[in-house]
Amino acid sequence: MVADALVYHPALAHYLRFVASTVGRDKLLRTLQYFSRFYAWYLYRTNNPQSSIDPYNAIKKQFGTTRKILRIGKFLEHLKAAAIAADNKSPVDPLLRYLAIGRQLGYAGYLTLDTITVVDVIGVRKLNSAKTLQENAYRSWAAGLVCSAIAGVYTMWRLQEKEKTIDRKEGEGVVEAKKLEKERAAARIQLISDLCDLTVPASALGVAALDDGLVGIAGTVSSLIGIWSQWRKTA
Repeated sequence: MVADALVYHPALAHYLRFVASTVGRDKLLRTLQYFSRFYAWYLYRTNNPQSSIDPYNAIKKQFGTTRKILRIGKFLEHLKAAAIAADNKSPVDPLLRYLAIGRQLGYAGYLTLDTITVVDVIGVRKLNSAKTLQENAYRSWAAGLVCSAIAGVYTMWRLQEKEKTIDRKEGEGVVEAKKLEKERAAARIQLISDLCDLTVPASALGVAALDDGLVGIAGTVSSLIGIWSQWRKTA
């Protein structure tokens, strides 16, 4: 009876749907990868022996490689999303439309260049241009994240301005206000995720002097946001 209750429990069915998705598995691996990056830094800063640090460095490296392999071909998804955004004929704010296109093209560029470096990372063939390709991949990712962050800030401002015109004394106004608040919360969460993710290319490109502790914890936060988002989608 207990076994049946566990096997047929809705939470287990939900979890299986979550891990069956590529995004779900990627976010779980990403969380472990970036937390390991943070924890390895923490152990180093607290003068722990190298033997205690090595397992977390190994997790960071191996999970990073695994995720790189799983991302092969994913650039097509973002190219398609960019094309859909460009062809969107609905009455969307032009700025948000262009930012959406920029975001998707940035991600597509990042994943395309990242895919090329896979052969070097897994040792199939050494590429002399691997470092340059990875740097340009980070630049593309940063460009996509900046577009997304600007869109988030702009969206929050638009929603705030729209909220000022709502009459909360009316029933429809109350409903509309709740809808706007929900949209603003979603935009705020996405903005936090984008800003956390920006620490990764900023650190890799030397734009900002960020240590592995900050990058690791920021990456962990954005990964947990991704897990939460994907968990809701698979509910």
